[in-house]
Amino acid sequence: MGCGVVMTTEKYGISREQALDLIHEHIANRNMINHCLASEAVLRSLAGHLGEDEEKWGLAGLLHDLDAESQPDLATHTHETVHILKERGVDPEIIEAIRLHNEKAHEDSRRTTFQHGLAAGETITGLVVAAALVYPDKKLASVKPKSVRKRFKEKAFARGANRDIIAECTHLGLEVNEFCDLALGAMQQIAEEIGL
Repeated sequence: MGCGVVMTTEKYGISREQALDLIHEHIANRNMINHCLASEAVLRSLAGHLGEDEEKWGLAGLLHDLDAESQPDLATHTHETVHILKERGVDPEIIEAIRLHNEKAHEDSRRTTFQHGLAAGETITGLVVAAALVYPDKKLASVKPKSVRKRFKEKAFARGANRDIIAECTHLGLEVNEFCDLALGAMQQIAEEIGL
């Protein structure tokens, strides 16, 4: 009966349900929760595309900004998340990817496909959301892949979506255009859940 959850917990130290509970415990802002859900969707899709572990990548996407409200300063953002997840016994690779999605808080750099994937995947969500918000209906369904690609090239558009970090998708063997299409498709699948 509860076997599936136990196996998931054993495998990564946390289940998706437990991860969602943590998100709601630590994050009050609905937009930030939606960002975490969008990041999870993009990371799952990315993992599927690359033949990587969708559950593992999805958990990293979901949990990566756990301390965004308590530690908004980039000099400390992720420190509290790392502490919380280590205490819970979460998979070290998930913790390391989360830690390094914010290199500004640490003295080392992203090295693995997983680490580059999380950084690029969570960053592109901001570009996709901004692309949706310029449409009259503000819906992801209205956004076409070519629109996200075009917006990527417009440096003044959604300045917070760091283009250099999004371009880390090339470390995964993906061109930026292909990555834009994948991210949009993943987020359109959960559009209702994230209010877009």
